[in-house]
Amino acid sequence: MKVLVTGAGGYIGTTLVPMLLDGGHTVIALDRYFFGPGLLAEHPNLVILKEDNRFLADEHFAGVEAVIDLAALSNDPSGELFQHSTWQINYEARARTAELAKKAGATRYVLPSSCSIYGFMDAYEIADEIYPTNPLTTYAKANEKAEDAVLALADGEFCVVALRQATVYGYSPRMRFDLAINGMTYGAWKTGKLPLMRDGSQWRPMVHVKDTLHALMFMLDADETRVNGEIFNVGSAENVYQIGPLDDAVAANVPRDVEIEWYGDPDHRSYRVAFDKIEALGFKARYSAEDGVRELVERLEAGDVDRTPRTITLEWYKALVEWQEIIHDVELRGGIVDL
Repeated sequence: MKVLVTGAGGYIGTTLVPMLLDGGHTVIALDRYFFGPGLLAEHPNLVILKEDNRFLADEHFAGVEAVIDLAALSNDPSGELFQHSTWQINYEARARTAELAKKAGATRYVLPSSCSIYGFMDAYEIADEIYPTNPLTTYAKANEKAEDAVLALADGEFCVVALRQATVYGYSPRMRFDLAINGMTYGAWKTGKLPLMRDGSQWRPMVHVKDTLHALMFMLDADETRVNGEIFNVGSAENVYQIGPLDDAVAANVPRDVEIEWYGDPDHRSYRVAFDKIEALGFKARYSAEDGVRELVERLEAGDVDRTPRTITLEWYKALVEWQEIIHDVELRGGIVDL
């Protein structure tokens, strides 16, 4: 298939695009490339398109058969700092992307959403896909609105699927250390202090990035009579953790003594999630938190990755905005020193 992947330069996109290419697909990789343009290797079936999803037009969908709409300002802190843009990018632009894809004759659209829209629930409750949502942040609220908008477009000729992903972890070329397991692993490996958000009692479903990729790929080929217009949680019961006890899984796989370093105010997001619906289709997550920790430790010790401002999403967005202001103030005739 010819697949348009928005957000192709991000944490999930830079791992998904090579998998699609290996699977024989032709890929249009669309992104602003905030984190650098060189994270996707050249390939004869790959078209790199630098564009903002708020400005997509009919011509961007020529010949496109499927869309995986990853483009989003990612994570809750970024969503709160850039609230207006989060609504534009994560909701309005994705709704429009789905409309343009349908108009152009694409037959399948997959929206990667988030389990964060469940918000907070009692510890004894487990959310399936019909459980009442309770989005607590701009990021989660925009995801829910995007789900509503794109699922309304589903019909016999346009298959629409929304995947509520658990919190992702694991290695990616566009590495993120602002994700729970990844950040815990880095702190434990680097300093022996494992950062843990208070108060540790909150529940959170996790999913390895490779399992997320397999779910996205799975939905490109899934029987449309079983997935069209549907929402699926992505993860596994084995990867639903209470944040406090999760530290044991991390510490046990880091080659040094580790102690907990508490930070922040108590996190009011707490949710346990069921994954029976997607597993009934034949999908099964393959990786555990321990797998992700060992993988990251191996990459860190090999020097393949390190914590830099680029690996902390909010820090990087804020740096880009600051640099833009500085350059705007000193730039003249399109240059700084050399004119």
